[in-house]
This record gives sequence, structure tokens and C-alpha cells, in this order.
Amino acid sequence: MHISPLTRRRLAIFRAHKRGYWSLWIFLGLFGLTLFAELLANNRPLLIRYDGQWYVPVLRDYSEDTFGADFMPTEADYTDPEVQAAINARGWMVWPLIRYSYDTVVKRLPTPAPSPPDGKNLLGTDDQARDVLARVIYGFRISVLFGFILTAISSAVGIAAGAIQGYRGGLVDLLFQRFIEIWSGMPQLYLLIILASIITPSFWILLVFLLLFSWMNLTGVVRAEFLRGRNLDYVRAAKALGVSDAAVMWRHILPNAMVATLTFLPFTLSGSVTILASLDFLGFGLPPGSPSLGELVSEGKNNLQAPWLGITAFVVLGGLLTLLVFIGEAVRDAFDPRKTPLTGSPQ
Repeated sequence: MHISPLTRRRLAIFRAHKRGYWSLWIFLGLFGLTLFAELLANNRPLLIRYDGQWYVPVLRDYSEDTFGADFMPTEADYTDPEVQAAINARGWMVWPLIRYSYDTVVKRLPTPAPSPPDGKNLLGTDDQARDVLARVIYGFRISVLFGFILTAISSAVGIAAGAIQGYRGGLVDLLFQRFIEIWSGMPQLYLLIILASIITPSFWILLVFLLLFSWMNLTGVVRAEFLRGRNLDYVRAAKALGVSDAAVMWRHILPNAMVATLTFLPFTLSGSVTILASLDFLGFGLPPGSPSLGELVSEGKNNLQAPWLGITAFVVLGGLLTLLVFIGEAVRDAFDPRKTPLTGSPQ
């Protein structure tokens, strides 16, 4: 694949920004692990060999009577000592590293919940006797996925809106600006409270609701670039040659506008993660019981006698946002024409 000299220069500057470069790899490593959360933390075995047959409980549901005629024809509970003994008597099981899912209630705790960290629960349990480490793994994944989806869709809509504003100008730009001013002044939190009183917010309902307002983040930047770019000589020449407006916007002006836009994306992503955590903390986010970093912060506030909850929430959420900010700084430097490829410092 051919890489242009300008792209090579930007990649070199990004690599020279050690803090951002290594933050990217750490973030990708953590996110890659959490994508397979079901294989890392689950209350079901990954694989069972029973009576000469293979079973994959992590992918399929099996009834208890599959592992013995004395059991009921209900879904197997692999945390039940009797089920475990029956399987081990005629086969074996392979368990994940963490034998709890995000909603598993840990039984036979040494102290009442929330219990402190120990050998079985490395980060302890919360006030509902659920393993904190398992909930952190699942919560990290859902927070990042929510941030990615919200950032991608809102950026696409915002870039398109800003491009139309800047390219058309005149009355279109004026009316669009007045609409954005009115729409951005809407009380989002109050609207969300009203929505939560009517229906139970879910992942996709929250995503659609936040999309209604977050698309405006990049509109101003793209609009300014298109207002400047539409009067450049090469754009005027393309229009004189009969190139369509869509082709001019896509081919000639948008690449220049994307330089400024891309520097904002990591910070937009961190903002999207923060929004979900804030809503979960206030109780207007994901449904109760969902793995959420914001809910972990709330549990830490409500259980000051269990400091491991607050410390875990602070380290995970703060570490995630720090990684994203460092990546954003490296991306910003990579697109800065004043930076040199070798040192990353201004010329």
C-alpha cells in the first residue's frame, strides 16, 4: 500500500510522541481483552467434556439433566456444587480466569457484602455481592463501545452539517446557525429525566438521545474550513470545469477540513465515555444491574466503608480518560505542521 510523504511524516511525529504512542497500544490491548469479556469472566465453563461428549456452555445453553438424570430439565447452574460434582465424576471442565459474570451473585462470602478483596475476588465485591473485577471488565467494554459508536455517528452527522453550511453559505448558513443556537440551548438533562420517567433507558435509547445533541461538536470547525475553502482558486477552477458540488465538497475541500476534525476525535471519544459514566452515576443511564463504570462510582460514594469500590472506579475511569487524552495529544501533534518528525517539537 502506497503511503504519501505527508502521511509518513505524521506517523513519524505520532511515534515520536512516546506518551501518546504507548497510550494507544495500552488502550488497544485493554480494549482488545475486554472484547472477549465472556471468555475472561463468566459463571459458565468455557468447555466441558462429559461422558465422551463435548459441550460449550459459554456459547450454548444446556439443561441440568444433560449432566445427570437426577437433575431437573432447567438451565444448568454451573456454580452449583452438585452439578460440578456430577460433571467432574464423568469428565472435566475448563473455567475462565474469573468464574463470575457481571451479574453473578457471589455466594459464601467471608464477610457481608461489600466484601474486601481476597484470593477469589481480586477487587472485592460490591454492595450486591457481585464481583467488582468482572463488572469492571464488562463495564470498560460497554463504555468504550458506546463512546466509539456515539463519536462515529455524531461526527459523521456533524461533518455533513458543517460542510453544507460552509459550502452553501448565505441564507442556508444563517438559518442553520440560528437552529444550532436554539437546539444547543435545550436542557438535555431535564429532557433525559422526562424520558426516563416514560420509558426505561437502554443502550440504544441513550445513544439515539445523545446523538440528537452531540452532532454539533464538530459542526463549527468543519463549517469554518468549508467557508474558507470554497473561495480557493482550485475549488473555483473545479466548479468552472463543471465538477458537481458533491464532488467538489468530497474531493477538494473535505480532506483539508478533516485535518482539523481528526485532532478533535480522541477528545470527543473521551467526552462520550464521560457522558455515559455521568448519566449512570446520576441514575439516568443504563438499566439497573448493567455493568457500568458510572454505577461503580455511585457505589463507591454510597459505601465509604468499602474504599476499594471508590479506588477501583477512580483508577479505571481516570486511567481510561488519561489514555484517551494522551492519544489525542499525539494525534494533534501529528497534524500540526509546526512539528518536526524527529523531535515532535516546534520548528
